[in-house]
Amino acid sequence: MNGDGPARSKAWRWYVCVLLLLATTINYMDRLTLSNTNKRIRTEFMKPEEQNKLYGRLENGFSWAFAGGSLVFGVLADRVNLRFLYPAVLLLWSAMGFASGLVRSYGALLACRTLLGLFEAGHWPCALRTVQRILERKDRAMGNGLLQSGASLGAIVTPFLVQPFLEGGLGWRAPFMIIGAAGSVWAVLWFVSIRTQDLASPPPQDSKREVPEGDPGDGFLQAILSRRFLALVVMVALINTCWQLLRAWLPLFLREGRGYTEAFANYFTVPYYVATDLGTLGAGFIALRLARGRMSVHASKCWVFLGGSLLTLLTILAARLPQGPALLALLLLVGFGLLGVFPCYYAFTQEISVRHQGKVNGLLGVCAWIATGPCQEFFGDYVDRHHSYDLGIALVGGAPLVALVIFWLLWTRDPDGSRLTGRTA
Repeated sequence: MNGDGPARSKAWRWYVCVLLLLATTINYMDRLTLSNTNKRIRTEFMKPEEQNKLYGRLENGFSWAFAGGSLVFGVLADRVNLRFLYPAVLLLWSAMGFASGLVRSYGALLACRTLLGLFEAGHWPCALRTVQRILERKDRAMGNGLLQSGASLGAIVTPFLVQPFLEGGLGWRAPFMIIGAAGSVWAVLWFVSIRTQDLASPPPQDSKREVPEGDPGDGFLQAILSRRFLALVVMVALINTCWQLLRAWLPLFLREGRGYTEAFANYFTVPYYVATDLGTLGAGFIALRLARGRMSVHASKCWVFLGGSLLTLLTILAARLPQGPALLALLLLVGFGLLGVFPCYYAFTQEISVRHQGKVNGLLGVCAWIATGPCQEFFGDYVDRHHSYDLGIALVGGAPLVALVIFWLLWTRDPDGSRLTGRTA
């Protein structure tokens, strides 16, 4: 596989997946610091009558920039050696997170969060192409699960870092700068661990299941004009909107919609994201076990996606419950199911193209965030006008199930020609 050293071991491949987990952790810590400090930021920079709308605009700016960055860095991930591109992207978004703690106006904060979105978008094309390069097809759902679980880990750690500053009267700025500085440590670990040629080519593939890199059938236009790509456009638009809306608004739903304190709402995100972490790791593990049994790789991912979608539907019940243990328990189940669909989605994207994985994922990222961004501002505006989070929380939970139904209609066979419910030969 490598031209400048001995072949890497399987243990090294999983170690790199842990590095990807840590990169996702930093990515989400930089992102979630805003939602954990939003009460103080809204008080300092926003008029009371339009606070939710302006907060939604911050999320919208982040989303549109993330969409553009997905395309830019998707192209670069296919052209530039990931050993250098990946840490550069991470250091750039870390710098924007650091700068968010220095701003003195709403406009400056909006600029920092927008640039944060632009550079954070580079994480996913780089990370998913890395997984595709180092893991075989049957192992990728688990690898993607490790990668995605960093989102939960970041969300778990962030309140413990942020809340002591808020409760101690030290202000909201320091957490942005501390988390922003953490990216430099990861960059050192990456350069120590990765050789120049480690990510130059994927592991040997089963030709019946994937188009080999360089094959005429692995064309970019052929990939993005396919029904499968359309299926993934719809899927990612719906599941990303669901995930990002709950990420951004759950603390406010608990605090303003159900009367919990700021500290409780922030600390509840810890068990919530523990549940999402268990969901993503559990989904990857279950899909891996099913794929190593008699079920086809593709069918295993579809069944796991269905289970996660049904759990996410519990937002309909959660939106009708008052403050209490039943509400919190349902939200934990929602988190478990929702993030569990993402490793399956990522594995689907890794079957579209080998040579153009970065561009395919980048274009899908554009579609995801173009859909998500306006929904954030609309959600905030709706809350300002109706003073209720309930309808929005209830509706977003149905998005993954709708995504799976449309996916099933457009992508009816897996790469080796089996039906979705088929078994391996």
